[in-house]
Amino acid sequence: MNASLKPHTEHRPALRQPMPIRDYHEFYRFYLTEHSNIMSRRLHIAGSSIGLFFFAKAMIQRKPKYLLYGLASGYACAWIGHFIFEKNKPASFKQPLYSFISDWRMFTDVLRGKISLIDRDLDKIKR
Repeated sequence: MNASLKPHTEHRPALRQPMPIRDYHEFYRFYLTEHSNIMSRRLHIAGSSIGLFFFAKAMIQRKPKYLLYGLASGYACAWIGHFIFEKNKPASFKQPLYSFISDWRMFTDVLRGKISLIDRDLDKIKR
């Protein structure tokens, strides 16, 4: 009866890789460990969606300024996710090209149901 309740804390994998990681498969596994917080993932997906919206708007209206709006809003959402929820530096600071590719891969993995925006235990991709 006197069982103590432990507060729920999010498990953070301790995978620290020296940079730069030259193998993309290895980098994506690292990238996923840097995106374990559900709110951070949601912000990344929201930022990518806003970025796609502005990209389409730039193409339709032929106004390059919307590309800048898309980049700014996409990175702003992602960086808020990292600094406030993940409490780490964005992977784009470490390896910008692999990170940009991984943002879109994570976006498609969410759409395919391989990565959850509800509970990490529902992920089908191993970190």
